[in-house]
This record gives sequence, C-alpha cells and structure tokens, in this order.
Amino acid sequence: MVMEFARFTVREGAEAQMVADRPAMLAALRSRFPGCLAAYLTKEEDGTWLDIILWRTHADAEQSAREIITIPECAAWLSHIAKSGGLRHAEVLDAWPAP
Repeated sequence: MVMEFARFTVREGAEAQMVADRPAMLAALRSRFPGCLAAYLTKEEDGTWLDIILWRTHADAEQSAREIITIPECAAWLSHIAKSGGLRHAEVLDAWPAP
C-alpha cells in the first residue's frame, strides 16, 4: 500500500464548501479508481491542509494523480485550492489496525 500526502491552502471563504463537496468528490474518485482505499482530510495548526489518501499500489496513486482533473467532481473540489504545497507518496511498511 501507498500513502499519498497532498499539502495545500484553501481559497479565502471556501473551506466550508470544500468540506461539503468532499463526499461527492471521494465517491467519484473511488468509482474511477478502485485502488483508493481510504482518505483523511486534515487541517494543520498553521492553517494549511493535508489530504492523506491510502492507495492499494503506487501505480494506482500515480494514475490518479495524472487523471484526477478529468473527473468533474474532483476538478470542482480541486478548484477550492488556492496553492498546492506538493504531492508525495510513501510506501506503507506496517499498519495498525491491519488493512
């Protein structure tokens, strides 16, 4: 499994709508990419956001990163982002609870 970490800031006044749009975005993402296993949206103390997605494989994560903008619900959700702080992936070597 692979964890994807996407750090970003949200456009002024868009936080509530971004959170409200998330269920539809995740449903569309999971429908298009069944390798999407879990997702966690976090807000850090400094106001930046970190979206953490668990993928079955690194290839699943990379394919999604290339094609996510082609999914209308995902493109709409991404429009709430003011500035990207980058995307990175890390292999899961151990997990609890077990996947």
